[in-house]
Amino acid sequence: MDLATLKALKPSEWQDAADGYRATSDMAGAAKDHIDNVVVAGMRKSLKGDALDAAVKELGRLSANFHYTQIECGLVSTALNGFAFDMDAAQKKLQSALDDAEAHKFTVNSDGSVTYPEGQPKNDVEAPPKGGTAGGRTDPTAQAIDRQAAGFDPNPNFGLAQGIADRIAGALEEATEGDAKWSPKLRALKADDDLTVSKHDLKDAQSDMGGVRDAGKAYLDSIKAPPKNGSPKENADWWKGLSPEEREAYLSLHPDAVGKLDGVPSEIRDEANRIVLGEKEADYQIQLDGIPEPPANEWTWITAGMYPSKVHTDEWMEWDKKYGDQYRHLNASLNGMKAIHTRFDQTGKGGLPEAYLLGFSPEGNGRAIVATGNPDTAQNQAVYVPGTTASLDKVGGDIDRMTELWRQTQESQPGSSVSTITWLGYDAPQDVVKDAPFEHYAYDGAPAYRQFMDGLDASHNGPGEPHRTAIGHSYGTTLIGAAAQKGDLNADDVIFAGSPGVKVGSAEEMDVPKGHVWNEEADGDPVPDIGRWGHGGSQWKLGGGTFLIPSDDQFGAHQMNTHAEGSGPTATKGSEGHSEYWNKDTTALKNQALVVVGEPNDVTAPK
Repeated sequence: MDLATLKALKPSEWQDAADGYRATSDMAGAAKDHIDNVVVAGMRKSLKGDALDAAVKELGRLSANFHYTQIECGLVSTALNGFAFDMDAAQKKLQSALDDAEAHKFTVNSDGSVTYPEGQPKNDVEAPPKGGTAGGRTDPTAQAIDRQAAGFDPNPNFGLAQGIADRIAGALEEATEGDAKWSPKLRALKADDDLTVSKHDLKDAQSDMGGVRDAGKAYLDSIKAPPKNGSPKENADWWKGLSPEEREAYLSLHPDAVGKLDGVPSEIRDEANRIVLGEKEADYQIQLDGIPEPPANEWTWITAGMYPSKVHTDEWMEWDKKYGDQYRHLNASLNGMKAIHTRFDQTGKGGLPEAYLLGFSPEGNGRAIVATGNPDTAQNQAVYVPGTTASLDKVGGDIDRMTELWRQTQESQPGSSVSTITWLGYDAPQDVVKDAPFEHYAYDGAPAYRQFMDGLDASHNGPGEPHRTAIGHSYGTTLIGAAAQKGDLNADDVIFAGSPGVKVGSAEEMDVPKGHVWNEEADGDPVPDIGRWGHGGSQWKLGGGTFLIPSDDQFGAHQMNTHAEGSGPTATKGSEGHSEYWNKDTTALKNQALVVVGEPNDVTAPK
């Protein structure tokens, strides 16, 4: 880049273009949401059958196109702002050097060199030191030599001119490097010439994000970063303090970071996490497609002693050693992602509100936080923690439990403002025998649960204070107990179902108002009595060796009925075993819904 070009360049024009792309990104996002939450939801209210399924499928493709447009235009906007930032910085350095040249009455030539006049003679006899022209340098060694030479030059203007010329050269080099850096990044931000958003397109979007992030490091560094280990309120204040351009930059380049920030508005977290979900899904599917299928002949029989034994074939063992762990992880993660999409696709069915993805990661056993209904506007919030074996692979069942709870709240109190949230935000124990007896899973996950509950306060913008219920199943109740034991739970009610113990020995220790701890234990559920020896709490007044769980009268929780009730159309079914607490039309589910909507007086107790 030459001097004339940099001098005439107008960064504001690039910023205006960035604003245009940002507006396009916003419109694409709004169009996607309108299709998913209004058009499709409306069609489901009045249409059924194959025609509806076909239309929803086509609208799903259109929604994917808008989502891709939203992502890519957001990246273009950020890239243009990043380019404008770099050019503005270089231009300001150039202008500062030009101003200094003018102040000293030096002439700046078109090639960036600086012509300086002759100096003042030392006396009337000697001739004045000659003027000349200084060419700019950017090499540090050459600049050091020039500074030494200036010390011996009789004309002091030489040193001044050389310094100005070097600054001009530095500004031009910075602008040239910026132009070379951003040009390929911007050229890469274009879609295929078809109307299909493939997994490769989304994989490319992930690559584009990394490219823009690397090129825009200086621009991002100029934006205030989110607080390190910030509280939900600090996270909320950080987001509110950003300009629209700065928000777009963080959302486009660090969606994974924004999506994790408790306290940031749910709509923003949802947008960020959906970007991560789409790109991870494409990445994982491409990886899976590159792995050969497992051999069909997995098993064989051998005779060891007198009896035949079933063992893996050598061929399968070789495949498993090379690909097995990756193959299973990719499949499990993709199953969870599919379940999340299934919930997205259910919006409108039976009046089900839109879903919000408030947390997502496929790493390890995976993370997923999915809300049915916007918690930021809901008057009633319920946050459910699943227990042992919970993982991204199986999150569909836990999401279904909260959709059923939401539906039941509408039966119990039609039109009530409710958000039911599945919170898989911790590493749950994966084996009942090997993992579940240990308490560290609960204590390790408790801080994140408390942080999330506090975040619901920080991001809430509905009328009044929301009524918040913590719900735990199995080991999830242990985590909730650990959260209350070690900090402020920030809940108004607590519901335990199938609890093996909650680390404390009484309802009074659950950090909620007196009388607001509830418990369900269905017939045939073996977990409570087995778990009490590992996770039960104690009361000092009962002496040592007494381990209490929420099902015990001495614990002090309200016991909720789980048996069948009533007759006719309003009858409810009973729950049995460890996994029927959220089955449709059950007494257990109805009683939970009554607590969630703030109608505790209607909850029924066991007879």
